[in-house]
Amino acid sequence: MEHYTLSNGVQIPKIGFGTWQIPDGEEAYNSVAHALKVGYNHVDTAQIYGNEVSVGKAIADSDLAREDIFLTTKVWNDKHDYDLAKASIDESLEKLGVDYVDLLLIHWPNPKPIRDHWKEGNAGAWKAMEEAYKEGKVRAIGVSNFMQHHLEALFETAEIKPQVNQVLLAPGCPQEELVAFCEANDILLEAYSPLGTGTIFSSDVAKEVAEANGKSVAQVALRWSLQKGFLPLPKSVTPKNIESNLDIFDFELSAEDVAKLDTIEGVKAQTDPDTTNF
Repeated sequence: MEHYTLSNGVQIPKIGFGTWQIPDGEEAYNSVAHALKVGYNHVDTAQIYGNEVSVGKAIADSDLAREDIFLTTKVWNDKHDYDLAKASIDESLEKLGVDYVDLLLIHWPNPKPIRDHWKEGNAGAWKAMEEAYKEGKVRAIGVSNFMQHHLEALFETAEIKPQVNQVLLAPGCPQEELVAFCEANDILLEAYSPLGTGTIFSSDVAKEVAEANGKSVAQVALRWSLQKGFLPLPKSVTPKNIESNLDIFDFELSAEDVAKLDTIEGVKAQTDPDTTNF
């Protein structure tokens, strides 16, 4: 597996296995177990996904050593406070059955319950995450769904800058201005829903690019992410798709193909974090 290197020197595998919308229990356990078996060594979960227990069990039961698996979880919207975030970090570690996570993210920057004081909420949660980082409970810290103004506000109080920003990035949703800002601040972009929550499969342009490269639509979409310098997090519960989503390191899209994928229409866009209802 190829790696990116975060701003603090930690290496992170270039593709991760996403677990959003995979229910806790047999389905989450089996999908993560299969992903680890066929070559993934990077798993992304979150408190709100409700599947940390099953993800942790699959990791514990795998043939891989803990240090060979990169594990991410996220602090949810009701924990935007120093004390609450501090307690939730320990709760996630317990549910996952691990002594540390490799990456911890604030899931959303401006949740509805704290919309009138989101800056203070983020600062409090971030302080708890910085402490967890210094204590060795977390190897890297970052954010998710943060736009430029959310990052700039966090920079005002943060001792450690985010090493990652996980946002919706997919062909047709390149978020170029946000990407440029993050790159200028040495923040790696992770691409959740890198297949546009499935909307890319209806794109004739994506189908044409896939056919020209002898690959599937999913594979060219994931390759697009890699060539943009993003880290895609595809999710599937189907063994065949879990395996094929890894088969993206033996070809390269032309500059023309990348440009075509940049501008396809009908792909789901990033949710505005300042107007979400959660």
